[in-house]
Amino acid sequence: MFKNSKIAIIGSGSWATALAKILLNNVQSINWYFRNPDNIDFFKKYSHNPNYLGDVFFDTERITFYNDVNKICKHSDILIFVIPSAFLKSALVDLKIDISKKFVVSAIKGIVPDDNLIVGKYFNQYFNVPFDKLGIIAGPCHAEEVALERLSYLTVACPDVKKARAFALLLESAYIRSHISDDIYGTEYSSVLKNVISIASGICHGLHYGDNFQAVLISNAIQEIKRFVDKVHPITRDIKGSAYLGDLLVTAYSQFSRNRTFGTMIGKGYTVRSAQLEMHMVAEGYFAVKCIKEINEEYNVSMPICDAVYNICYEGISPAIEIRLLTENLR
Repeated sequence: MFKNSKIAIIGSGSWATALAKILLNNVQSINWYFRNPDNIDFFKKYSHNPNYLGDVFFDTERITFYNDVNKICKHSDILIFVIPSAFLKSALVDLKIDISKKFVVSAIKGIVPDDNLIVGKYFNQYFNVPFDKLGIIAGPCHAEEVALERLSYLTVACPDVKKARAFALLLESAYIRSHISDDIYGTEYSSVLKNVISIASGICHGLHYGDNFQAVLISNAIQEIKRFVDKVHPITRDIKGSAYLGDLLVTAYSQFSRNRTFGTMIGKGYTVRSAQLEMHMVAEGYFAVKCIKEINEEYNVSMPICDAVYNICYEGISPAIEIRLLTENLR
């Protein structure tokens, strides 16, 4: 189905770079959007991303670089968006090309602020992309382990399972296994929530809570995620699957998790601003927790872990006090 399709990666961070590496195992060439033309010049000269996964080298003859989002969308059939959700609207403000007939894939694990929409729904509402032409890439998978070619698993979700399978085949290799799902709401919201939970895990680590408590935190967290996704989109799903529980575990525990790192810094006493400046990377969970808090005003789901992260990050409540209160609500 997608064998001869021209594929575009729109974004230039670590996960975009990892996806480019994965795709070039199976396709002859890709289109790749970088906002900064200086980064394109560097890439062409040195054959690697100047800012992320610098040990991964590419044959640049197989990459057509763009810094115009309209041109790359015009010349591509499959559009993979890998821009942090907090900046997606501004990145696409000049997009005039009709993308409703393209196959649009979100590799973004966040919610579009202000609109409080998961990315798939955002593309549906603002760019008229039908749901059966929307795909979601879910983990568990860290870009750094893709760079090292460590065995990883990805889930591609799309209401049209034939399209999901066709796209998933483009990702498979000796170190990538793929699965498919029709649950775009559940996989997207789980991807969002696991980033929030990972901040909580990092905060607890920074406060010197041990592995015993972390196990209780994460076992409560997957129940919290299930309550929320079942309320927002009530279908039959196995929350223990790798796209849900697996993605939560790797983000909450991994040394590569930027959300856990961000939380650890907060737990150690950094302010939100100082932690963001020192990381030089976006912790999606920070932006997501505010959106989830606002969305949950409609659904009123019990979410003590997300509430704790919100109180720490946005209300300025002491992490030590907030987590101590949280311990009383966990079982």
